[in-house]
Amino acid sequence: MSNPEPAAQPPPQVSHRGRSAAPIASSNAEGEEVPEFDSFGIIGPRGPPPLREFLDIWDVNMLQRPDEVNTPQHSTHLYASDHLIVRRGQEFQLKVTFDRPYKPSDDQFAVEFIIGGSPQFSKGTYIPVSVAKDRQSPWAGRVVDSTDNVVTVGITPAPDCIVGKWRTYVAVVTPYGIRRTRRDESRDLYVLFNPWATGDSVFLDDDDEREECVLNEVGVIYHGAYDDVSERPWNFGQFDYGVLDACLFIMDKAAMPITNRGDAIKVARKASAMLNSHDDDGVLVGNWSGDYTYGVAPTSWTGSTEILLNYSSSKTPVCYAQCWVYAAVFNTFLRCLGIPARVVTNFYSAHDNDGNLKTDVILDENGRIDKHRTKDSIWNYHCWNECYMSRPDLPQGFGGWQAVDATPQETSDGMYRCGPASVQAIKHGQICFPFDAPFVFAEVNSDVVFYSRNPRDGTLEPVKVNSRHVGRMVVTKVPGQDARHDITDQYKFPEGSPEERTVLEKAEEYGCHREKATPLEADVELDMPLMEVRVGDDFELKLKFNNTSDQARTVDMYVSGNVVYYTGVTSSEFLFKTPRVILDPKKAEKQVMEVRSQDYMRKLVEQANLHFIATGKVKETGQIITSMRVVTLHTPKLSVEVSGLAKVSEEMMVTVEFTNPFKFNLEDVYVRVEGPGVMPPKYKHYSLITAGSSLTWTEGFTPRRAGPTMLMASLDCAALRQVYGQAQLTVKP
Repeated sequence: MSNPEPAAQPPPQVSHRGRSAAPIASSNAEGEEVPEFDSFGIIGPRGPPPLREFLDIWDVNMLQRPDEVNTPQHSTHLYASDHLIVRRGQEFQLKVTFDRPYKPSDDQFAVEFIIGGSPQFSKGTYIPVSVAKDRQSPWAGRVVDSTDNVVTVGITPAPDCIVGKWRTYVAVVTPYGIRRTRRDESRDLYVLFNPWATGDSVFLDDDDEREECVLNEVGVIYHGAYDDVSERPWNFGQFDYGVLDACLFIMDKAAMPITNRGDAIKVARKASAMLNSHDDDGVLVGNWSGDYTYGVAPTSWTGSTEILLNYSSSKTPVCYAQCWVYAAVFNTFLRCLGIPARVVTNFYSAHDNDGNLKTDVILDENGRIDKHRTKDSIWNYHCWNECYMSRPDLPQGFGGWQAVDATPQETSDGMYRCGPASVQAIKHGQICFPFDAPFVFAEVNSDVVFYSRNPRDGTLEPVKVNSRHVGRMVVTKVPGQDARHDITDQYKFPEGSPEERTVLEKAEEYGCHREKATPLEADVELDMPLMEVRVGDDFELKLKFNNTSDQARTVDMYVSGNVVYYTGVTSSEFLFKTPRVILDPKKAEKQVMEVRSQDYMRKLVEQANLHFIATGKVKETGQIITSMRVVTLHTPKLSVEVSGLAKVSEEMMVTVEFTNPFKFNLEDVYVRVEGPGVMPPKYKHYSLITAGSSLTWTEGFTPRRAGPTMLMASLDCAALRQVYGQAQLTVKP
């Protein structure tokens, strides 16, 4: 009998020994104890002499409460935390109580800040801040006020200092050594990026943008189709209890050197890899299969808080995500650390295109799509992020908004990540600049090229090039409003303009190849008008033909209707027609095809997308005509109502209601609800909602802070995705 295979062994832990004097500090959670007394010489067996004539520290007050001076000035009053949170490049204050009044001429003291293990002044991980004018440090210090035994100290962290959790000590200098306070976790200080400070690399000089992209907890994520845009709310929850620590844990888990954590470019790039689990056990596991047995369906999530807290507590990746979940959680990470960020959606986003600017569709000799040979896909939409920062590593003019993407698609420097790529560089075709600009450029600029395949020798001949389909529209949320902001012009010049031609030529110089052939346009035009269809409806598919020539035309058509994932990947075909259309000279014609719900309902996947593609060959000229249309089936809404007095610490109730409008049962249904500042994420499971029946779920909650906010809810099951509802409320103090 053969021996069983030995269990897989974990990789051996290799130490730093022989390579460096000490391990590189890469954990914000760890830190060495600092001695309470650092002697200047050798101490005798009896220890240091009594130090009664020198200052003794009785108390250190970090002034961290929301009603005290620091948090309102630093715009950190919304964070649910027991610690002081400040932004770098801006003064904060703390109060030190001594055993007697402070005498500047006789007494010397300093406030010390330490981050990570092996703190060193030269590395910027040990910062002693003196209030004496002749002893200034990288962080400025001054005495704001000295009354009786209490000294108020003003400290300004450097605008490029390390971002993270610092340990705070107060040290008094004596002739025998330095006496300092004991380690006290309540005095820990969080330092964040500062978009309000001109010296910070993330400085954003637009009040509305800053308010939206740093302080707004509620977002709108756009999806659907470019001419039938749907939207869903999302709770970014960057101020929720534990989220800031979870964001710091992500950098610890990535073993990101502490010394790199003041660089917004490095932080954004590292996080783009860490938000997906592909290489490094990052935050989210991607799943596009439709089977979510071992986790939460991507369409079910309503916010980032639950995901980040699950990850930081379990230290294992959270299941499951698709592009908008990656983008939303990445947005929370960036905003939480103080980097201005927003979620953007690109409609008709090109993927899997081998680094060229072509999305290939292969037709057979009769003009019918060859599904076995057509491999490239165009996502109906794709979400990524933009973050705002200067780019000192690039020529002037390429700072500002940078595209970053955590959805694992292609590797970059050996890891699944993307960006930061300068949006200005993408618009102007300067795709040589780091990081990953060619990939983002292709997502918004690819051509859809239809090739006719010769069955005898397998050669491909381009018969039609559609340069307008991909990157049809790029949108984000308008600052301060629940409205859509079209930012396509920030990524590309108008289609067909001289500037666009110049940009494409520039991109080609850097290795992006596109189809040079320009097949003659057919003299028959084909269009599929927009349709708004609800899940479960029968509807009509219309094809409009227009013969622009002086002669009659005969077109042999192939019309295919497919259920597709939002990534453009076909799940199954439910419609196939081959009409022959005869067109008189200079005349238009309309073809109508009935689509019955019973044909597509049982085959629906995920987000209920139907993709119709019509291709045809003009008999007289051999020219190819094509048209494509994505129909996003509209789902029913969820009713969300709030009752009770909207006041801090007063209990309120939220009621979520839904009626199953279909002729079939909904099984294994999850309902989720949450709201920033008022209600943590909660969910309820229903094993069955029969056809025509309703569910009502009432849950209590207690608002913890005043101001306008929103409760958002989702309903999700295998047969019905993307069902959302929301309720606005304003909480009084």
